[in-house]
Amino acid sequence: MLPATLAPFPPERRPALAGVAGDTGWQWRALRDDDLPWLVQLYASTREEELRSVPWPDAAKRQFLSQQFVAQHQHYLARHPRAHYLAILREDQPVGRFYVDEEGEEDLIVDISLLPSSRGTGIGTAVIGCQQQACAGRGRALRLHVMQHNHAALRLYQRMGFVATSAAAAAAGELYLPMRWEPTGRPLS
Repeated sequence: MLPATLAPFPPERRPALAGVAGDTGWQWRALRDDDLPWLVQLYASTREEELRSVPWPDAAKRQFLSQQFVAQHQHYLARHPRAHYLAILREDQPVGRFYVDEEGEEDLIVDISLLPSSRGTGIGTAVIGCQQQACAGRGRALRLHVMQHNHAALRLYQRMGFVATSAAAAAAGELYLPMRWEPTGRPLS
């Protein structure tokens, strides 16, 4: 149920991160417009728990999630037109997406999502670790925003050295918590 006029992904450019990482056996490639159907399924999997208690028929949930994906897709492309939009592959099959914007003063992880079967396997850690290595090599910090109720992601980011940059966001109960990682030897500012 995707509209025919959905904005296309930008042309492929080489991101700073490496293409293959360690024992997890993942790779990446630029996302293409023919990836949009599985990306809707990936997006839906990230909202599954949230919608479990909503008393809508499955068809209504699918339509809602498709609309939400389209809105998110359009927002990301408009807000981050020069970001890298990457498919995370394992054994040549897409298992997730990694959107990273390297254009500002600091790199920004716009989004990282994995299919349920690939969560907790080390792929997310490996992908983020590669971006951290790329940032360290360029002397840049790495930022992201995490949903405060996504405790698994929050623990992962903390384990990887990310630090919350706004105690006010946490205290105010805001939906997203900004976090930042600095390469060793650079102070947090």
